[in-house]
Amino acid sequence: MSAEETITMAETCVWESCEKTGEDAFIVTFSNGHVKNEKKLDFKLFKHTDDFNPRKKTRRIVVAESDRLPYVGNNFGSGSLQCNNLSRYFVGVFDKRTKKMKVHNAQIFNMLPTIPGESAENVNAKKAETYREKVDALIEAFGTTKQKRALNSRRLNEVGNEALQQAVELAAANVIKQKGVEALHNEVTETEAQTDLFLPPYNPNADKAEDVYPFDKLLSPNELDALKDVGEKMAALTPEDLEKMKAEDTPQNVLRHLELLPKEDAARDKQSCCVWYLSFLIKASLQKRLSFKFGIEDGCPRMINNKVLRNFTVESFHNGSIRYTVSSSMRMKLAAHCLALLLHMGDLKVNLTLLHRDMGISEVRMIELAKVMGLTLSRQSAHSKEQAGTSEEHRMASLVLPLVQYSRPMEARKRKRMN
Repeated sequence: MSAEETITMAETCVWESCEKTGEDAFIVTFSNGHVKNEKKLDFKLFKHTDDFNPRKKTRRIVVAESDRLPYVGNNFGSGSLQCNNLSRYFVGVFDKRTKKMKVHNAQIFNMLPTIPGESAENVNAKKAETYREKVDALIEAFGTTKQKRALNSRRLNEVGNEALQQAVELAAANVIKQKGVEALHNEVTETEAQTDLFLPPYNPNADKAEDVYPFDKLLSPNELDALKDVGEKMAALTPEDLEKMKAEDTPQNVLRHLELLPKEDAARDKQSCCVWYLSFLIKASLQKRLSFKFGIEDGCPRMINNKVLRNFTVESFHNGSIRYTVSSSMRMKLAAHCLALLLHMGDLKVNLTLLHRDMGISEVRMIELAKVMGLTLSRQSAHSKEQAGTSEEHRMASLVLPLVQYSRPMEARKRKRMN
């Protein structure tokens, strides 16, 4: 059509071209419905401030605010309609008074609801998903029950690992802040130097073998004096009493030393006290928990009872009371003290086979304990009194200077198969 051509409709009008009007029209469509009352919407138009850039000067944003949600539409970016680039639209505005119609360039805007506080950058960031996230989304929508269960388990593990990592980092930061890096280095050095905390007090630089594990550190003079009464009862046992004790499954080390008590009075009294104390320690190692009454019925002095509770048990609270538990580490500590005591009772030589049987500890752990204490290991053939003509091999340990330094091989543990 020409600029002067007229259009015959219900009324006659004259068309003016868009170049003469110089104004564009904006047509909006709402993606989630139709507008019933446009008066309740407040429209605003925003244009780019750069009028010299040919790409930016035509950018427009239309905002329609309502009582519920604001709606935003634009003619650029990923959310704009491509029809504005492929086609050209016009809008005619008919003036009834002048009988003329003005034709304007038109642009179509797709109005989308916008949640306050959520910017377009956040929306675009959410759309940038990784391959793993896309696969997870497909599993959530179309996956089998087994796949969904595996997905939930993996996500729970990720959350648990992150929470654990944060807790460890926070705890480590607090410890470093409180003690300092230098103090922590010192503690690590001291711990490495004292890896054998369950061992009895010892002097590796002693000139005599009997001074390596001093007897006074195992039984002080006051404690030895407190055991005098029970020691006298041990020394007064008859062969018939020993046979009765053998039938009652008395520890073999105790029976053997009772049978070999020295004849001299002073040495006999000391040895009998040591035998009773050895029997008490072995009996304590076979218990799960100890109490203040433990051994009192057998004549145990209160001093010895308190010493064992203090040094060879782990204190814990249960229902308002204190429990004295004999843990596995405390059981090994008892074994170390029994081993050191037997060295003094048996001329610095101990039968490890009999000791591990008496205390219910495996022979491997008993041998490892003897190695940690620097003892020299050997084998000895022992004859059985019950079965004549038979013999078995016993592992022996002796204290010889200088102490033996065993190198512990770092063997890789076999991984257990999980059912």
